[in-house]
Amino acid sequence: MKTYKVGIVGATGMVGQRLISILENHPWFQITAIAASPRSAGKTYAEAMSGQWVMPCPMPTQVKNMVLQNALDVASVAAQVDFVFCAVNMNTDEIKALEEAYAKAECPVVSNNSAHRFTPDVPMIIPEINPQHLEVLPFQRRRLGTKRGFIAVKSNCSLQSYVPALHPLMQDFGVAKCLVCTYQAISGAGKTFDTWPEMIDNCIPYISGEEEKSEKEPLKIWGHLENGVIIPAEQPCITAQCLRIPCSDGHMAAVFASFEKKPSEQDILKAWHDFQSETQLLNLPSSPKQFLHYFEQPDRPQTKLDRGIENGMAISIGRLRPDTQYDYKFVCLSHNTLRGAAGGAVLLAELLAAKGLLD
Repeated sequence: MKTYKVGIVGATGMVGQRLISILENHPWFQITAIAASPRSAGKTYAEAMSGQWVMPCPMPTQVKNMVLQNALDVASVAAQVDFVFCAVNMNTDEIKALEEAYAKAECPVVSNNSAHRFTPDVPMIIPEINPQHLEVLPFQRRRLGTKRGFIAVKSNCSLQSYVPALHPLMQDFGVAKCLVCTYQAISGAGKTFDTWPEMIDNCIPYISGEEEKSEKEPLKIWGHLENGVIIPAEQPCITAQCLRIPCSDGHMAAVFASFEKKPSEQDILKAWHDFQSETQLLNLPSSPKQFLHYFEQPDRPQTKLDRGIENGMAISIGRLRPDTQYDYKFVCLSHNTLRGAAGGAVLLAELLAAKGLLD
């Protein structure tokens, strides 16, 4: 595999920091440009991030003296890279315009932002689940008038714990309805306990926009391509409640599900154990060897113990049992800034590279 030159647009935020830390020794991707808001442009990364670096690892040496560019100088940034990761803090309309500007500059965009998740010809990808949605990209390019540029997005971090657990059950058993309660770490809000001390010993039963995303985004992920756009699935019916909890990293989900054809517990466990995806077959660098891990212990998965399984890219599941109102209930866990955000974006970019879509 050739080496790709990578830009990070939004390099100073938490997702941008996580991208930089993940890409430090990546075998395929080399950071050649970093960009942020105009107020940070012109500073070295170390200067701009003085006192702001929150990753558990030291700031990579390779970026310390790189000069931050203005993210709005699209032509300049695009000329230095093969593609960009985009994780900016702007309003929705501004993000849409910025990402389309990069795409029209013939620079593919792998987005962590929500702005384009419901644009009908923009694929929203969890690589293990719906890689076939990348087939919409020629139609998107036709709309944008590009030969190489496009936008691909990853889904919201909140649903990447429970959607992977439901997915292997869809084809044989048909998930009819699902209730999910998510318990989401503060890093999902771009915060630490130092910057958000109010969260210590606290739980907030509201995260703006999160429940709508958790209910609607899975239907696009499970949708189908038709006439150049992705048509969302009609089932399962999902209702969600999302809470912010005092954990640094890791989103947990309590899931209740009913099926069109009720499986046995052993059927479900076998489906989880046997599930393999294209990312495993392609042996992508960030792909977990085993995507879904089931714990037999009644008190697992636990956020602190299990969020880092397979470099934070695997999904942990436990406590499968019958329910009195739904067919079954179980608990899931994912690392929100790795699998759910930056790591998921890197895995998506690896999938794009393996399919030749970044060439």
